[in-house]
Amino acid sequence: MLQEGIASARDIDKALKLGLNHPMGPFEMIDLVGLDTRLSILNFLYQTLGEKYRPCPLLVKYVKAGRLGKKVGKGVYEYSE
Repeated sequence: MLQEGIASARDIDKALKLGLNHPMGPFEMIDLVGLDTRLSILNFLYQTLGEKYRPCPLLVKYVKAGRLGKKVGKGVYEYSE
């Protein structure tokens, strides 16, 4: 949804927190864990389990751009010091 421009990351996170009672949204979680870590996991799953786990092109783009999450101050969201 984010890649296609259907909804913002904030809207998606908010929908899952409010609608499904998740403690944090998927983009908050990926920024906390690290986009590079998530990409590595997805690459492994893709290689072993197939097409269903192919990483999203937007995730690959963010990692190549150095947007690795909270640990570097920029992931899906930007963080100030």
